[in-house]
Amino acid sequence: MKADEEVMKRINQVIESRIRPQLMLHNGDMEVTDFSDGVLRFRMLGQCAGCPSADITTEELVETELVAAVPEVRRAVLVQCVSEDLLEQAYAILRHGT
Repeated sequence: MKADEEVMKRINQVIESRIRPQLMLHNGDMEVTDFSDGVLRFRMLGQCAGCPSADITTEELVETELVAAVPEVRRAVLVQCVSEDLLEQAYAILRHGT
């Protein structure tokens, strides 16, 4: 197994065991979009996508857990975007409002 694959395996283990369960308590999830030069980029999914607390979650949960468990991770950066789920919810609200 290559070094990059081993690091991603460890990152995914931390996400599965320590981060994802916490996000799921709020009907949310996360998806890794990139890992390079010690920086993990990810986006929030579900109820966590676009949440005003996402920046705090990034710092206090995602980055703290990953940096502590995977030395190759120096930072975790939230990539802000609107999820398809959130767009569908907004469209549904707008359709019912007219």
